[in-house]
Amino acid sequence: MSNKISKDEAHKLVDQLSADATWEDLMREIYVREAIEKGLADSSSGRTKDVAEIREKYGLPE
Repeated sequence: MSNKISKDEAHKLVDQLSADATWEDLMREIYVREAIEKGLADSSSGRTKDVAEIREKYGLPE
């Protein structure tokens, strides 16, 4: 997985924010995007676990 981002992608991310967005809003959007991309990469590489397995591990109901 590459951590690189194009300027166009960065501009799109900033452009989707509201006019009164804060630095915190921008940082949250960056974090969410990064988390989603990491999750997609894990899924593509088979680094996932079945929900039932996790529920059993932590004693959660089905």
